[in-house]
Order: sequence, then structure tokens, then C-alpha cells
Amino acid sequence: MTNVQESKSLTPAEQELARLVVSSLNIEGVQAESIDPEAALFGEGDLGLDSIDALELALAVSRHYGFQLRSDNPDNRQIFGSLRALSAHIEQQRAR
Repeated sequence: MTNVQESKSLTPAEQELARLVVSSLNIEGVQAESIDPEAALFGEGDLGLDSIDALELALAVSRHYGFQLRSDNPDNRQIFGSLRALSAHIEQQRAR
């Protein structure tokens, strides 16, 4: 059972992204709503995603949101740092 803290509740955009993450990566045993939006997505974070997951997630984001996440972007470590950071980047790109 995952602890969900009220202070870290997901925004609607983060909820949508969390559902995309869980479904596109076939993460079993994780409810999208239980993902801490500020926790690290990769490495020792709650989800423990790896580089292959990053590629799959970038592809899913591209298909779902209609823009490409470039592998050569020097800001990728920050962009993919957490669900909240990735969601903010997506919203920024959609506003263009």
C-alpha cells in the first residue's frame, strides 16, 4: 500500500500524465493517483524507471501530446526529474 500525502496531490494535468506513464510502461501494482508528483521518476525513485523506460515514455508523450521530446536536449535530466517537472514541461510546450 502506497502512502499518498494530501499536500502532494496531483493536478489534473499531472493525473493525466501519471495515467499515461502507468499505462504506456505497463507498471503493475501502481495506481496513477498514488504517484508522488515530486518523487524521482528514475533510479531510486518511487517508480525506479530506467533508460529504456525513458525512451518509451518519450514516445508515449510524443504520441499523446503531439510534440517530440528530443534525446539531445541538455535539460532532459531536469525535464524527466519528476512527474511534476515533466508535466510542467509538457504544459510549456503545449502553450507554444
